[in-house]
Amino acid sequence: MVTAMIAAAAVSAVITASMTGATGQATGADVPRTTDGRPDFSGIWQANNEAHWDLEAHAARPGMVTQPGPYGFGFNEVPAAPVLALGAAGGVPGSLGVVEGDGQIPYTPEARAIKEENQANWIDRDPELKCYLPGIPRAMYMPYPYQIVQSTNKIQMAFEFTSTARTIHLDQVEPPPDWTYMGHSVGRWEGDTLVVDVTDFNGKNWFDRAGNFHSDALHLEERFTLLSADAIHYEVTITDPNTFTEPWRISMPLYRRLEPNMQLLEYRCIEFVEEFLYGHVRKEQLVQRWEGETIIVDITRKVPPGDAFYDWYRK
Repeated sequence: MVTAMIAAAAVSAVITASMTGATGQATGADVPRTTDGRPDFSGIWQANNEAHWDLEAHAARPGMVTQPGPYGFGFNEVPAAPVLALGAAGGVPGSLGVVEGDGQIPYTPEARAIKEENQANWIDRDPELKCYLPGIPRAMYMPYPYQIVQSTNKIQMAFEFTSTARTIHLDQVEPPPDWTYMGHSVGRWEGDTLVVDVTDFNGKNWFDRAGNFHSDALHLEERFTLLSADAIHYEVTITDPNTFTEPWRISMPLYRRLEPNMQLLEYRCIEFVEEFLYGHVRKEQLVQRWEGETIIVDITRKVPPGDAFYDWYRK
C-alpha cells in the first residue's frame, strides 16, 4: 500500500508540475502589490494538507502510537494505550506526501535509525507535544493560521500555535547571537518570487509528527510565489549534510483565510501542557484516573532517573 501511495505521489508531482507550467504564477492585475510594486503577501494564511502528520507519502494509521494487533502480521496494528480512548480522532489520515522527486527523504543510514526511534517514541520526543516553538518549515503547514504583515524591508509572520513569530529581513542585519528554534531568515526578491534563506537553527525541531528531524546544520531556501490573490506556491529546499545524503525539496499551496471576520487568535498551549511537562514531579499526583463507559485509564507518573530527567526536556 505504501509503495502504491509513493507511486501515486510521483504521478501527483508530475500533474502538479504540469499544472504549474500551464497556469504559471499570477501576474499583473492578478497580484496584489505593495506601494513599492512588490507582490503583497499580507493576510492570514493556512496550509490544507496532511504534511503536519508526515511529509512523506503514507497510508492511514489507527494512531500516532500503535501496538501489534491480534493477528501477528505487519500491517495489523491497533492504537496503543495512550491514544486508544481517542478513537477515530486519534487516527492518522493517509497522504500522497509533499516531498518532491521520489517522495522519500534522503536520510543517512544513521539518521534514518534515529527517525524510526523518534516515531516509535512520539509522545516523549515530539517538541509539538511540549508546546516548544515549531520551527521552520513546520510552522508553515501546521493546522493553525498565521498572519503575514509586509513592509519594504521586513516581513513579519505571527503564528497562532504557541503565539510565536518570525521576521524575514529584507535588509542587512547582524546575525543572531545564538541558535534558535525558528532560525534566522534573510529574504530577497527574484522577480515576483520572495526567496528566503533560513539558518542558525538549534537542531531541536522536527518537520512533522512522524519523527522526521534535522540537525543544527540545517539550511533552508524558501520560495514564496503568488498563484493568485488568495493562494501562494510555497516550496522549500532542505540542506543538512549531518542528516541527509543530499538536498531535497517540499512544496505545497498555502491558502488565504477568506472569512470576513477572520483574525488571528492566541493558542498559548504552554499553559495546557504544564501537567504533561511537570506533573510527574508533583508531591501528590494530580491526574490519576479517567473512567468512561467502556474504558478505565489509570495513570502512574514517574520521574526518569539521574540525567535522564533533564534529557527528557531536551528531546
